[in-house]
Amino acid sequence: MTYFLIYLLLMNIITFVEMGHDKGQAKKGGRRVPEKRLFLLAALGGGIGGWLGMRMWRHKTKHTSFVVGFPLLIALNCICVILIAMYM
Repeated sequence: MTYFLIYLLLMNIITFVEMGHDKGQAKKGGRRVPEKRLFLLAALGGGIGGWLGMRMWRHKTKHTSFVVGFPLLIALNCICVILIAMYM
């Protein structure tokens, strides 16, 4: 269970950092992080980190897919954590 919690922590940190990096790239006109990658990271356990990054940097807050999608992915992440915890 410890490794699983470390995995979740790392996924959330990575997703949070990627959101910040994408915002920085958007401001300076650089190469952006694909939305597909942001959603993949959130789906793989980084939903909370993505949502926090979205709020902190005010990034992707006008995109309905992110405003609705990230909370849904957080719910999916929570369900997965509960199921995994039940069977460990």
